[in-house]
Amino acid sequence: MQGSLLADSSFYIGRLREGKDPLAELAAISEEWEVVTCGVVVVEVCRGFKNERMRERFERAFSTMIMIPTTPKIWHRAMELAWKLDREGKGMQVTDLVIATCALQVEATVLTLDSDFLRVPSLDVVAEPPL
Repeated sequence: MQGSLLADSSFYIGRLREGKDPLAELAAISEEWEVVTCGVVVVEVCRGFKNERMRERFERAFSTMIMIPTTPKIWHRAMELAWKLDREGKGMQVTDLVIATCALQVEATVLTLDSDFLRVPSLDVVAEPPL
């Protein structure tokens, strides 16, 4: 096992816009990587579906992943990270801060198309699924 991988909503949404299946891509690497998620990603991805069957498919897939809980500790770490980045002029959206903090909590790599995640110190970020 290589480690944990948390795919950000930008990965799912970007792949769907390209006509690709992000769930199939993640399944292809699931022998090597433990695919995890958090509630913010689930909400961001599932809220955008116009087709209920597609939303249900993704809900089922998310339910098989390890869900990183947003505990009071996560919220506190996200607040501290936001404060630090804001002072450095590198502010981020709260949703991205929570996703990053969840990944840091379990030492997961973030799979994202959003370059804002590169602002987070010690966060491992990739733009393509690792092989």
